[in-house]
Amino acid sequence: MKHLLSAGDLTKEQAIALLDLAEDMSDVNDREIKKLPTLRGRTVVNLFFEDSTRTRISFELAAKRLSADVINFAAKGSSVSKGESLKDTAQTLEAMGADAIVLRHSSSGSAHRLAHTDWVHSAVINAGDGSHEHPTQALLDAMTIRQGVSDEPRGRDLAGVRVLIVGDISHSRVARSNLLLLKTLGAEVHVCGPATLAPRSFTEAEHLHFLLDDAIRIVQPNVVMMLRVQQERMSASYFPTEREYSRIWGLNKSRLATMDPNTLVLHPGPMNRGLEIDAASADSKNSMVLDQVRNGVSIRMAVLFTLLSGGSN
Repeated sequence: MKHLLSAGDLTKEQAIALLDLAEDMSDVNDREIKKLPTLRGRTVVNLFFEDSTRTRISFELAAKRLSADVINFAAKGSSVSKGESLKDTAQTLEAMGADAIVLRHSSSGSAHRLAHTDWVHSAVINAGDGSHEHPTQALLDAMTIRQGVSDEPRGRDLAGVRVLIVGDISHSRVARSNLLLLKTLGAEVHVCGPATLAPRSFTEAEHLHFLLDDAIRIVQPNVVMMLRVQQERMSASYFPTEREYSRIWGLNKSRLATMDPNTLVLHPGPMNRGLEIDAASADSKNSMVLDQVRNGVSIRMAVLFTLLSGGSN
């Protein structure tokens, strides 16, 4: 495995190997000295053309804990603002010695284009390309789900686990990557949202729902993954009002009470509290949101290790 561009590129065996390796990396994160010498002398560039907090910091921490050198590149205030292209920027960074480029870009397919041209020879990791994909987010979500449903997650898939993904499906790269990866791992995946934000092209008709209360009753999910309403990607009105959205599709204390007490609540962040999820649900004992953040560092350590040190593929 030279690049990580799509969750769909991973076989079941590769995905489980990455998840198991991430479990080992999480042990490093629990040590007093959170360092491994594995990638000493390697350089990882975080090339972010979109704003990010969790993903960028997570990749930076992951690389540093593997002893790699890290360069954080933000488009704002750089030569990109003067008109420099993705090609020229990436080639400039590789000429400075980049071994891996972690790319976040507003254009769908940008990571694939960077990896499959002669522009660069570095390993390319897709950290989010437009509304297309976000494979490391899907991996950390899968890791969190495995931990939540099993006392011994290593080596297991997600067969028999029912996952309900709710919200702005249409604009969500997280939803796309999770649909691909969770199905690969054997989970039963359903999506729910307004008809304007949950197109039928995402999944089979019987796995598509338009009302959250109906979806909860029909699916009886083991995992509910709430998605942020990405208003910055919307050029039209996709639902009447925020209050209406919250009333029909938001996760709240009363809806959570109708589910199995062990149902896991996930959210990729940042959360719009009071819109797609209320404070009681976000802070409940069911919430795995902070576990997702912690697992993000471990997953990204596993991905960098695999790509740059000849780890398991």
